[in-house]
Amino acid sequence: MGVNIGFEQDGKNDLFERPVLIIKTFNKEVLWIVPLTSRHKKNKYYYEFDYKSKPQTAILSQIRLISSKRLLRKIWTFPINDFKKVKELIAEFLR
Repeated sequence: MGVNIGFEQDGKNDLFERPVLIIKTFNKEVLWIVPLTSRHKKNKYYYEFDYKSKPQTAILSQIRLISSKRLLRKIWTFPINDFKKVKELIAEFLR
């Protein structure tokens, strides 16, 4: 994710790595992502789910456009029902 400023979600370690959910790919170079965190927050801009029996949260308010060159590796595939819900929630607050 790179070094961020203010309240943006930062990555961890020297490479500023952060798990993300790919929301939409526009082409081979550009995509929309939502950062993920293990911290829970309850409001309309966060979506909580479980991954390997561990609670996780998608930070919907921090959707952003990034270069595909920022992606380092695929970690796992997001469950389709959760993915649909995340897209619905994003669409709701973009209206």
